[in-house]
Amino acid sequence: MKFTLSKTLLYLVVCVICFSCNSQKKVAEKKPNILWIVAEDLSPFMGCYGDSINAGHTPVIDKLASEGVLFKRAYASAPVCSAARSAFITGVMQTTTGTHNHRSSRFTDDSIVPQDLRILLPKDMKTIPELMKDAGYFTFNSGKDDYNFHYDRRALYDVGTKENYKAGMNGWQGNHAIDYMTVKNYVWSSRPDKNQPWFGQVQIMGGKKDAKYVREGEKLEPNDVPLPPYFPNIPSQREAWTTHYNANRGSDVTVENILKQLEADGELENTIIFFFSDHGSPTSLRHKQFCYEGGLLVPLMIKGNHPALKAGVVRNDLVSLLDVSATTLAMGGAVMPKYLDGKDLFVKDFKESKYVIGARDRCDYTIDRIRTVVSKDFRYIKNFFPERPMMQAGYRDNKPIVKDLKKAHEEGKLTPYQEKHWFGVRPVEELYDLKADPDEMNNLAENPEFSKVLLEHRTVLENWIKDTDDKGQYPEDAAQLEATFNLWKDRPRFKNAKVNPEYDQFR
Repeated sequence: MKFTLSKTLLYLVVCVICFSCNSQKKVAEKKPNILWIVAEDLSPFMGCYGDSINAGHTPVIDKLASEGVLFKRAYASAPVCSAARSAFITGVMQTTTGTHNHRSSRFTDDSIVPQDLRILLPKDMKTIPELMKDAGYFTFNSGKDDYNFHYDRRALYDVGTKENYKAGMNGWQGNHAIDYMTVKNYVWSSRPDKNQPWFGQVQIMGGKKDAKYVREGEKLEPNDVPLPPYFPNIPSQREAWTTHYNANRGSDVTVENILKQLEADGELENTIIFFFSDHGSPTSLRHKQFCYEGGLLVPLMIKGNHPALKAGVVRNDLVSLLDVSATTLAMGGAVMPKYLDGKDLFVKDFKESKYVIGARDRCDYTIDRIRTVVSKDFRYIKNFFPERPMMQAGYRDNKPIVKDLKKAHEEGKLTPYQEKHWFGVRPVEELYDLKADPDEMNNLAENPEFSKVLLEHRTVLENWIKDTDDKGQYPEDAAQLEATFNLWKDRPRFKNAKVNPEYDQFR
């Protein structure tokens, strides 16, 4: 009897141990959900980035940063939406895939792109959502795609929100961010198998419209925020600059809303959250669409239940949003193709990047080409069309910030720097000491004391252009350019402006 009882107890103990081990193994093998919260056009004017004006007024984002890893020097690959998004959704520079011209591979707002206007990715290249699907993930995008290549949205995403998802080609239907303060259908809840891990993109309005969500009593007024000296001190510039500070405060409310819903749905604990922006501020000139810090420096923080994500870590190394792509694949256990330009930010033998490249090409109908190299202490900029002033015809020409700047120019009210910077011939090369000159106004390119630094950065850029076969060095395909002309030709801002001579052939 004793032997039988002991044998039974031993059997039970073994069963319990085996069950416990199997349970632990299943927990260990369970893949994390991965969420990209992508803000539109948002510069990091936040407490966690040391901004004194918004200190204490972005508490949710600051807490997210303190509970995870905060990157102080993360850069977009382009200072405009579609080019930057085409890069981080593939993990490859937009200049390599031929997706560098803003809003290319397009035809009209509602039509499928005809064959001769389609920009196709290389046959062996898959987007990040597709690679995550291959790794067993349910994928979704709650809003904006805005990719400059031809694709079937259904191949990338299992579903989108009710408010915007239309199964169609080339994703034009998914070109706008969703106002996440009004969305009721949180897409992670729509997956059929609730045990399946998910990878999702939640697009928020950020610098475009989140200023309207500032908490009560916290809205900044135009005179509350000092202007950088490269702007004239006029009402429209003050208002635009302040609006972006308010947008940061409003985005904090939007992020809070998303995190609360994740928690309410029981999804927060097993979700790794990446919070970043596609590029910098849209409300002021010189930031969006230009290759200064204001256009390319973006917020980036990563938080979640992962061994590499230690709370309170602050990293000052140079990071590209292409690294977000690679890190996402690594954390999801997905295949990491050799063609990726980014790298896993938490790999054991991680080596800091010495340089990060940025690029601006045609934006809407404005033809330009700018390349930049940022290093630990310096930013180098190469202007390939220096004769085309900063204020050449562009999509913001009807906005007060442009009209009033031109008026100040006509009335002789600009400072010598502002006059030359906005309306003069641009220098072919620019070099700035980011520590001594954070506003990037003192161009050191012709200073002999910095000739070695200039040569170093120039050489890096020249080698990169050659090694990557930078597609921006070649004229844009005539059919694509004509499509751009046809898209804009009947709009007053295009018809009434002195636009680039490349369009003369289509008139």
